[in-house]
Amino acid sequence: MTGPEIETLIQLLAKLPGLGPRSARRAALDLLKKRETLLKPLAEALDLAAERIVTCTTCGNLDTIDPCSICAGAKRDVSQICVVEEVADLWAIERSAAFRGRYHVLGGVLSALDGVGPEDLSIARLVERASASEVKEIILAMNATVEGQTTAHYVTDRLAGTQVQVTRLAHGVPVGGELDYLDDGTLTAALRARRSV
Repeated sequence: MTGPEIETLIQLLAKLPGLGPRSARRAALDLLKKRETLLKPLAEALDLAAERIVTCTTCGNLDTIDPCSICAGAKRDVSQICVVEEVADLWAIERSAAFRGRYHVLGGVLSALDGVGPEDLSIARLVERASASEVKEIILAMNATVEGQTTAHYVTDRLAGTQVQVTRLAHGVPVGGELDYLDDGTLTAALRARRSV
């Protein structure tokens, strides 16, 4: 039906998260229809990103400089490190502007089913960073999944030899959430994490 170039474009787009074969075909058609305004600028942006974006050797963030702008930021609180699973989690916390410390990206979670062990994650580097005298608190910001919580427990055990306080994000009722729509696990976590008002 189509030439190999179009098929290659569709197959590559289908590898992106959230895009299946049909969505990839629609995206490819839209890109091809808007060559001058969308396809060419996108191709240039992708080429530039591939050329210039690097992984921060300190925290694992993506940026055009190493160390990244967060690690190099003079106004960041060096006493706090927020540990996240992936760069997307770091970006989500940064979007909130609620945290002014530094980060550490593990690069995933422990998963026996997927063959991901401690050596596949950036845990040893985190322990090394936590041993620095200026670090006072490690905040575990893992997802509330079985793998995320398993990873959080493992990281906590590995940090036991350091002098840092290990905390985790609160779990429970989201802002604007209605109790009737919450699952049992969320309600249980919310009740256990209650505090005085």
